[in-house]
Amino acid sequence: MWRKILSLPPVLDGKLRLPLIGAPMFILSGPELVIAQCKAGIVGAFPSLNARPIEQLDDWLAQIREELAAYDAKNPDAPSAPFAVNQIVHRSNARLEEDVALCVKHKVPVVITSLGARPEVNEAVHSYGGITLHDIINNRFAHKAIEKGADGLIAVAAGAGGHAGKLSPFALIQEIRDWFDGPLLLSGAIATGGAILAARAMGADLAYAGSMFIATQEARAVQDYKQMVVDCGAEDIVNSSLFTGIHGNYLAPSIVNAGLDPNALPEADPSAMNFGSGGKSEAKAWRDIWGCGQGIGAIHDIPGAGDRIARLIAQYEAAKEALCR
Repeated sequence: MWRKILSLPPVLDGKLRLPLIGAPMFILSGPELVIAQCKAGIVGAFPSLNARPIEQLDDWLAQIREELAAYDAKNPDAPSAPFAVNQIVHRSNARLEEDVALCVKHKVPVVITSLGARPEVNEAVHSYGGITLHDIINNRFAHKAIEKGADGLIAVAAGAGGHAGKLSPFALIQEIRDWFDGPLLLSGAIATGGAILAARAMGADLAYAGSMFIATQEARAVQDYKQMVVDCGAEDIVNSSLFTGIHGNYLAPSIVNAGLDPNALPEADPSAMNFGSGGKSEAKAWRDIWGCGQGIGAIHDIPGAGDRIARLIAQYEAAKEALCR
């Protein structure tokens, strides 16, 4: 009825209770959320730049490894899923070399790379048996990532939170699957078990979703941010390049709270990419202007991450059964 997963590498194959990676979220993803996600059976991920100063990254990686190892020892029949670290490989990231070295030290199973493809990063991760997944927004970038040594692709389609793409997931997945049979993930407005199954049916091996985890107990978002996710829907998401120089999706009420009109935002100069500036405003993404994807109409409360994942698993299994009737 849907495409069988054939292309997952050993680090992921058979290790997940749900075909999902919890997308790394700037500021919001920390060890607490990652550990909860992994214990519940999905890949938990965080951006390395969330750990500041850099010494904290060493501590976080040690904490995640130790807590998951202890959990696995107590739960041999239901061990945790692997974890992932996101690296911004854009030339503006002065920490990249040190952060990658720490990933090598701790043998991070999955490294997610963003904003550029760097062969030396892929080689470093491959040196200890890890894999790299590179996020892309179009087929041209997908080809470049694989040519430079990435193991798999994350197709970031329209509707995704943060720096989202503009293409339909149908168009993006079918173009990539026309030539690439390796690990392929889909991101964009995914917030239910049925949506995860739909991603599989379209040709993705795994779904990739973050916004639904903003509204969890473990996320490092302020309470007002979490509640805004619960209260808003797809129509409350605004796409703008003003805040970082790259087009991204944000919650309109947070833009209003920052004193700006979400319906009249100027375009930013893409050469001024800085991932935190407020452009012509003093408001900063992601501190004041809150990133979010279009799938949040399905989010109605703020549970623990484990409870949210348990619901997703139940929805996913129910959706499979319904298709097989």
